[in-house]
Amino acid sequence: MIQEDLNVIYNEDLIKTFSLNKLVGQPKVSVIVPAYNTEKYIFRCLLSLIKQTLKEIEIIVVDDGSTDDTAKIVNKFAEYDSRVKIILQKNLRQGCARNNGTKIANGEFIGYVDSDDWVDLDYFEKLYNAASEHNADIALATNVRIGGGKTKKRLNITEEKLVSELQDKIDVNRQWKNECPTNKIYRLSMLKENNIVWPEGTYCEDKLFTIMAIYYANAVVTVPDINYYYYRNPTSTVNTRTKEHYLKLIEDRNNARRSVVEFLREKNAKIRDKNFWAIKKEVKIFGKTFLKIKESLHTEKYYIFSVVKIWERKI
Repeated sequence: MIQEDLNVIYNEDLIKTFSLNKLVGQPKVSVIVPAYNTEKYIFRCLLSLIKQTLKEIEIIVVDDGSTDDTAKIVNKFAEYDSRVKIILQKNLRQGCARNNGTKIANGEFIGYVDSDDWVDLDYFEKLYNAASEHNADIALATNVRIGGGKTKKRLNITEEKLVSELQDKIDVNRQWKNECPTNKIYRLSMLKENNIVWPEGTYCEDKLFTIMAIYYANAVVTVPDINYYYYRNPTSTVNTRTKEHYLKLIEDRNNARRSVVEFLREKNAKIRDKNFWAIKKEVKIFGKTFLKIKESLHTEKYYIFSVVKIWERKI
């Protein structure tokens, strides 16, 4: 594990020092970086990418209508490093940004790094080597959350292991209650052959994309001793808490969960019923939840006041 400096600040000399001014062959990994108003963080992110020990990469930054100096910083990287490309689009959110980056990707594998995050300097080399050695469609690493004065491993990979059964693929990917899309690489041909794209214009777009990729992947290999660093940005879309945003986030999150349940149900997936669930119906009286119906792949549960379960049935 070769870790990037957490406290790095913008320095054009560092860009010059570590940039490559010519391509080094067909990219083995295409890295898609959606960016929106992250001028404070994107230098750290991109520096960790141009310094990768795997040199055969391309770095595609999709500026999602930023109004700050994000694009200016990215263009400075592109000026010195021929592997860096920038796409400009109006503000259409991460799903659209990732799709647009994926459309022009040339790598055998593809990875997604958010613009306020960063990775160990041997991250893509180790992921690519493990995926190639095991002929796996997905390789994944440890995910470390940083921010708010805390550092915590949300998914801790301690050994190299290859799994191909669906439940096993889900289990090695789960951190807390979700599968994360960014701490891994995906074989690009697998995504294209199965029409796996990011839902657009919505929050929580990662849920359906990630479970579809896990479902269709021939195998997943876990790779120890490398980290993806997820920075808990207090100004990110996930952490912005206006009332309008909060209500939209809750609605989109549940819609994403329902999409996952419906996809797995359609595929007759043989997995633990409790792993995936969503709110099917909610009845409110005077603004307070009176009845809530939750559904999983094969079960419906009925609650009053959200917490008291009164009935359960198989579906």
